[in-house]
Amino acid sequence: MSATAPSALLRVSGLHKSYSRLPVLNDVGFDLRAGEAVAVVGANGSGKTTLLRCVAGVEDADEGLVEFDGVPLRESDPAVRAAMASLLDDVDYFPDMSVVDHLALYAWAHGSEDPGGLVAATLRDLDLEGAADQLPITLSSGQRHRLGLASCLVRPRRLLLLDEPEQRLDVTGRAWLADRLQKEKAAGVAVLFTSHDHELIDAVADRTIEVAG
Repeated sequence: MSATAPSALLRVSGLHKSYSRLPVLNDVGFDLRAGEAVAVVGANGSGKTTLLRCVAGVEDADEGLVEFDGVPLRESDPAVRAAMASLLDDVDYFPDMSVVDHLALYAWAHGSEDPGGLVAATLRDLDLEGAADQLPITLSSGQRHRLGLASCLVRPRRLLLLDEPEQRLDVTGRAWLADRLQKEKAAGVAVLFTSHDHELIDAVADRTIEVAG
C-alpha cells in the first residue's frame, strides 16, 4: 500500500484579480507542501507580485481562496504571522533603528533561539556586517534588499514568500541564495518565490507556475 502524500501547507484555488477591469490573475491554483519550492514565472507586469501579495493576505483577490494549514488564510491571524516570512515589494523600516537593531527586534519578537548569535551569523552571511550600525535610509538599494532577506532569516518560519530574491545580488550572492533556499527546503520550509533567474529556478524550484496577466 502506497504512503499517503503529505497534505498541502498552502493551497491556492481559483484565484482571480483585476485592476480597473483589467485581468491580472485568472484562475490561478496550486498546492505547496512543506519542504517544497514553487517558482512563479512570467513577464514583467504579468501578475507575479500580485499573486504573492494575495497569498500573503496583504491584498484581497476578487475571487478564489488561499488556505494555510487547511483553513482560509487571514493575514491578521497570529498563527499565520508566526509561520510566514515574506519579502515583497514594499519593505519599510523604522527610520531611527539601525540594521542590527531591526534584525535583533525581529529575532526577539518571533522568539528565535539565540537571537544575538543568529543575527550575527545572518549579518555575516549577507555581507551586512559593515553596515550593521547604519540606519536603513543610508543603505544602498542592494543593501536594503539584503536587509529584507535577512529579516526573513532571523525568525522562525514554515513558509517563505520571496519576490525576486535574486535582485541586486552578484554571482556569489546568487549562488549563496540558491544554497540557502535548498537548506530551507531541507529544514521543511515551504518556499514560494518569483524570479527571472533561470539558474536559481533550476537549482531550487520543484515546479513552476506561469502567470500571463
